[in-house]
Amino acid sequence: MSIPQSEPLDDLLSATPLRDQVRESLRIYFHNLGGQAPSHLYELVLSEVEAPLLETVMALVGGNQTRAAAILGLNRGTLRKKLRQHGFLDQADRA
Repeated sequence: MSIPQSEPLDDLLSATPLRDQVRESLRIYFHNLGGQAPSHLYELVLSEVEAPLLETVMALVGGNQTRAAAILGLNRGTLRKKLRQHGFLDQADRA
């Protein structure tokens, strides 16, 4: 399956691995808490990562759920559930 090439972006971050970007974001998050203990951090991080992941992949494939599911390694039903959870499906798509 080929992935359509997007337009070149001049404002891209350097090729820092995603893992390092997440680590830095968490470091800043903990700093901003000012010593407060977070709660439900695992759920928070997954939700914060999952929504833009779904949005970006769906845009990449022009809304084609079958292609998006294949790229994400999910079955289409699971993808639809996650799209619904994050508010990416409107009422017409819920049927």
